[in-house]
Amino acid sequence: MQTKRPSPMSQTSRSPTAMSPAAKNRLILFVLWLLFYATLTLFVPPLLDDADSVHAEVAREMLLRHDWVTLYANGIRYLEKAPILYWSMALSFKLFGVNTAAARLPIALTVLSLALLLEGFARRAFSPRAGLYAGLMLLSSFGIFIFTRILLPDADVCLWLTLALFFYWATESDQSQLNEQDPALHDQRTPGNPSFAASSRRMGTTLSTHHASLTLCWLFAACCALNVLTKGLIGIVFPLLIVLAHLVLTRRSLSAVLTRIRQLHPLSSTIVFLLIAAPWHILIALANPTQGHPGALTFSHGHWSVPLPTDGNVHGWLWFYFVNEQLLRYLNLRVPRDYDTVPVALFWALILLWIMPWSGFFYRALATVPWRKTLRPRVSIRTLTLAENTRLLLGLWALIPVLFFSLSTRQEYYVLPALPAMILLIAAWLDREATEAESFAVPNPLVRSGQRISVVLLVLGSVASLTAGFFLLHSAPPNPGIDLASLLKQNPGDYALSFGHFLDLNAQAMGAFRDPLLLTAIALFTGTLANWLLRRAYQPHAANLCLAAATFAFVLASHIGFQIFSPVLSSRQLATAIEPELKPSDIIVIHGEYESASTLGFYLGRNDLHILDGRSSNLWYGSFFPDAPPIFEDALSLKVRWLEPRRIFLWQSLSDPVPSLPGKTFFITQSGGKEILSNQPNPY
Repeated sequence: MQTKRPSPMSQTSRSPTAMSPAAKNRLILFVLWLLFYATLTLFVPPLLDDADSVHAEVAREMLLRHDWVTLYANGIRYLEKAPILYWSMALSFKLFGVNTAAARLPIALTVLSLALLLEGFARRAFSPRAGLYAGLMLLSSFGIFIFTRILLPDADVCLWLTLALFFYWATESDQSQLNEQDPALHDQRTPGNPSFAASSRRMGTTLSTHHASLTLCWLFAACCALNVLTKGLIGIVFPLLIVLAHLVLTRRSLSAVLTRIRQLHPLSSTIVFLLIAAPWHILIALANPTQGHPGALTFSHGHWSVPLPTDGNVHGWLWFYFVNEQLLRYLNLRVPRDYDTVPVALFWALILLWIMPWSGFFYRALATVPWRKTLRPRVSIRTLTLAENTRLLLGLWALIPVLFFSLSTRQEYYVLPALPAMILLIAAWLDREATEAESFAVPNPLVRSGQRISVVLLVLGSVASLTAGFFLLHSAPPNPGIDLASLLKQNPGDYALSFGHFLDLNAQAMGAFRDPLLLTAIALFTGTLANWLLRRAYQPHAANLCLAAATFAFVLASHIGFQIFSPVLSSRQLATAIEPELKPSDIIVIHGEYESASTLGFYLGRNDLHILDGRSSNLWYGSFFPDAPPIFEDALSLKVRWLEPRRIFLWQSLSDPVPSLPGKTFFITQSGGKEILSNQPNPY
């Protein structure tokens, strides 16, 4: 039995001129986005070597070539990726010039859109306070923040997938109107959770149910098409797997599933999908046909053999993009084999890191998904409450992308498409916990669960704070002007991780990070302590706001630390040093893969960097097309060039031996464990 009294929040009336909860939420989220995503974080640190500057350079060359179909990097066909990320950056460059901030602006806007979308989704499905929680968690997510410091398309994937499933959820809302007169459904609804139909009414649509459903289905198809243009086939695979799983679990018979699919207008939705997704695929396939006589995929002695291209004999875009980059990569057969994969256990464990400290509530939130009820015989959408139906959709969405990549090759950021669903589930649980506390309900299982979780978070926060404090106290600031790279202990075996270079840090190098370590120690301890004290005082809403403040402080510390570490990850300072004396006729040579110094191309405006002993990675496949420029050098060709009268700049990692060169070799500059050498002296 429960005893309740009205919540204090419900007793206060809102004045006619007061801002609505939705408007307040959006204002708060917009201000936080400005502070953490759209101010200095657009400008610093500089773009990094590898994917970050490679992707920016692809967009720059798109403008340079006036070719919006075939992607190029350093003058070579770059056929690996879908185009939307590069289109958005190229448009930003067109409007604001080619610079660091313009490169990052599209992804920053994606994060803002995603935060506002999650706020609206949670507010319509659960409550305005759940909407605020969802937006705060998204913006303070360490995973979202750190993986939008690199120009990757995965934040866009999150946005399109969230939009697609929001539109599907809205079609279920329309469908639920047919059951509104069923008294059994009214009896089963969870207090405090609005029905699908009520949510639909709040959307303010004036269309009939049929026309609204048609529009929503077309919008779902459009989002799937945009997602395919963002990251290939997973853009359609993920939403379809999630929707089909939801239909099977809520309809429980093949005839009911097929009936519901027919109600979702599959034919016209497919036409909408193809109208958006097909044109670019057709144009790029025509622009990049097969050249010469490449080999075919064969199976012998129990394993597949993938053909390797040779000069002038290379499969066209269709084979490379769909077979090699999507199917064979999923099966771990892609060529070239220049990538690694994160172990499954680490892949799952990192999920907790990407949404910490909110991940402490994830198990309780996931437990609200009606898995057992759904799997009982004779269960259908009419026997699930409307809130349960929403949570089932979110639970499937949270698990399917993670399970999908658990069976394939994977990077840490591949889990990002599941984070919005996890955030929505956690936001709903936190809102129910706060509502239970404010209503003084007895018993109060949610409040007690939150209190137990706060103890765990306090222990973990204290341990992390003590660890940061230990490094703070046992590391001395480095001498002024010292290169951070000289303090690191290199671990090349860890560089398969996106931020594997951070594992090079040791106690000596930690002295350079005293400010972010101090901020981290204060944030983690005070935030988890305040969370514990306030939950003990039955104030979980205030506790959640304190956790959010601590998380944003940790994000700020991460940004400061990232900026300190950036010279190790970027060649921007080297580009700045040689830019004043660089002439168009000069040759820049990278000793190693193009990605190891790709910032040189972007910041110097050069798409003709020469490569010594580095015909691999992103430039490898495109280099076999007949129109590939002759930029690849070997030891002999570089020796010949070194004696030419024109100037040659050689980018070199300090950890690699300098190639044997004739004549004199002059040192130009050094930064971040890298240096520039030249065949002519430095005039400055």
